[in-house]
Amino acid sequence: MQEDWLKRWQEGRIGFHRDTVHPLLERYWPELQVAQGTKVLVPLCGKTLDMRWLKEQQHPVLGIELSKQAIEQFVAEGNGDVTRYQQAGFGVLRQGSIELWCGDFFHFHVEQAAEIGAFYDRAALIALPEATRQRYAFHLAQLIPPGGKGLLISLTRQDEGGPPFHVEADEVQRLFSPNFTVAHLEDGERGPDGFRESCWALQRRGPGDS
Repeated sequence: MQEDWLKRWQEGRIGFHRDTVHPLLERYWPELQVAQGTKVLVPLCGKTLDMRWLKEQQHPVLGIELSKQAIEQFVAEGNGDVTRYQQAGFGVLRQGSIELWCGDFFHFHVEQAAEIGAFYDRAALIALPEATRQRYAFHLAQLIPPGGKGLLISLTRQDEGGPPFHVEADEVQRLFSPNFTVAHLEDGERGPDGFRESCWALQRRGPGDS
């Protein structure tokens, strides 16, 4: 899985990358009412422009990405000086209030996540095969504090290919409802590629929450 992802970036097979900010992020993030200054985790972030949009909403951003090439392209396409350092086995690039951690998301632990208060997942869950998605949902829950909010975009498709992978609504509920309240916001129109995106609002449960 990791080797295929890195090869996609090396060969420029990144049709999943959008050249514009995702409209579902623009539409629904304000409804979450995440306080300005809250650091937002973006797992498997690629070089998404959504991180710059979140920064413009006054959120520090922490993106985690396996491909160093994706991270280097992101900062090269941005503005401002870049600081580089090592942290807990990750190579980290910081540009303004965006920090990008190069490495395996599953090796990023709660000790590094102390300042994170929200998350945005447009391309992480749907990038993972079914056998790995349960592990992802559990790991994400360990990184988000009680009350922390997030926006999740899932995808269904008419064929069996991937990534991005087909994730049904009942699987989203099954994966996340043990640790998050899960609210379905919207199903988009199915595109000519056979893909249809769905948007979800999540909030991390606290002790005693039912």
